[in-house]
Order: sequence, then structure tokens, then C-alpha cells
Amino acid sequence: MRHGGGRHATIGTVLDIGYALSGRFPDPPQTDYRTVGVRALRYDLFCGDVYLADTRTDHELATAWGWVPVLDFAWALCDIAEQLDADPLGSRASRPQRATLDFTESTELLRFSRRFGHVEITADWRPEGEPSLTVTHTELRREARDFLHDLLADLFDMHEELRDNPVVWQLEARFPRV
Repeated sequence: MRHGGGRHATIGTVLDIGYALSGRFPDPPQTDYRTVGVRALRYDLFCGDVYLADTRTDHELATAWGWVPVLDFAWALCDIAEQLDADPLGSRASRPQRATLDFTESTELLRFSRRFGHVEITADWRPEGEPSLTVTHTELRREARDFLHDLLADLFDMHEELRDNPVVWQLEARFPRV
């Protein structure tokens, strides 16, 4: 999969998050990116494929459907990182904290399970026995936010007027880079 947006892993980083926009599902040409609402931003625009990869092992969880709303994926990943940190004990919590990211147009799920400071990520569409990705929660939060901001920068390059959308301003403020 082509790495579009997101950053390439740095020394010590295991998680790489990337995307490729699809030519099969182009955004409507009449879209006013300055005023488009939350629903359209999350579910109707910027479709393609996404991946999460372990840069040390080259193990990857990737979609190959072409219709995943990439901005929604980035947004949901940031939400999940926060949700997995809801336990007041944080990395000391022995009880697993779980979250799922569902792909709206299918029954497929990415499953996240945090125990202590580590998050195990599995994908329903992967064959039984395929290894999961395991990253630290700190790394998941940092990389998810970096991916969101890098994706937005790429989208701003393609659609300059998206910078003026109040929904995007709120999203950037809610999930600043860490």
C-alpha cells in the first residue's frame, strides 16, 4: 500500500499509520469544503484504504476495500486512544480496557485491548492465527494524533478551503500533536 500522509517511523517507533485515497470513490466536485458538516467529513469524503504497521516486523493490518473514510478512521483512532486511557489507574490498571473501531459499511472491526501500558490490535478480516500488533499506549496516542494532523495537511494541500471549516478547527484543537 502506498504510504500517503502519516509520518515514516523514527528510531524507537514501532507503529506506522498510513493511507491511500481511492480513485474509485472521488469526492463530489461540487463539495464546499468550508461548510461541509461532520457527517460528510466522517463518512462521505476522502475514501480509500488505511493501514497500521509494525515497522520492526513488517506486520501490517490493512484494508483493501477502497471505500474506508480515511478522515473518519484518523478521528476514530484518536478517540480510541483516549477511550483506552479512561481507567484512572492508566498503565497500572490490570483489568483490560477494550475498544473497537467499526467500518461502517461492513461488519469488519479493528479491536483494541489495553492491559497495563500495551495495546494489542487485531483485525476481524485477518485469518485466524495471524499475529496482532502490539504497541505502547503512549505510542498509539502519539502516532494516531500525528497521523490525523499529517492527513489534514495532505487534505489541505488538495482542498485549500478545508482549512476554513469550523469542524476541522475543533478536531485539530481536540487532538493536538503530543
